[in-house]
Amino acid sequence: MKNKIEKFWRNNYKPILAIFGIIFIAAIAELLMGRVPWCKCGYIKFWHGVVYSSENSQHLTDWYTPSHIIHGFLFFALLWIFARKVPLGWRLVLAVLLEAGWEVLENSSFIINHYREATIALDYFGDSVINSMADILACILGFYLAYKWPIWLSVLAVIVMEIFVGYMIRDNLTLNIIMLIHPVPAIKEWQIGAGFIPGN
Repeated sequence: MKNKIEKFWRNNYKPILAIFGIIFIAAIAELLMGRVPWCKCGYIKFWHGVVYSSENSQHLTDWYTPSHIIHGFLFFALLWIFARKVPLGWRLVLAVLLEAGWEVLENSSFIINHYREATIALDYFGDSVINSMADILACILGFYLAYKWPIWLSVLAVIVMEIFVGYMIRDNLTLNIIMLIHPVPAIKEWQIGAGFIPGN
């Protein structure tokens, strides 16, 4: 086992260090942008399942964690299509760079305000840094699963996660993208009808 770990480190230490560096830089960037390190409630939970709550996106995982796992599946697929000659470790670095870039952008005042205006995230004031870093780790998990699993299983996993989360909270990655790019009033009304947020 020790020899396997040493061999793995020897072959992959550069991309591993690059990944840690990207995560560290993203965390510092978010702190400088005014994001809180962790929930203002004063404690950290592994799971927080109340969407309409000031604690949403403040703990390690929540209903939006599957979206970040799906990011990992999608980044793996895109990089396999467009950069398959790049070694796997460096493709993962690119995926982490994309995810970290999105996390920093997502926590900018512009995107936060847009979320609050266009989606059901009326009480959203940005991720805590620990939640944002956990989202990056969720993306890495998705990338790893996409690498290990056959294509049909990866596709099935994405569909199941989207349907399940959509059923549970009337929101998911697909709806989030739609409402972020081109808000649809009918979708917002349907989401309000779930009772997670008060109507106007």
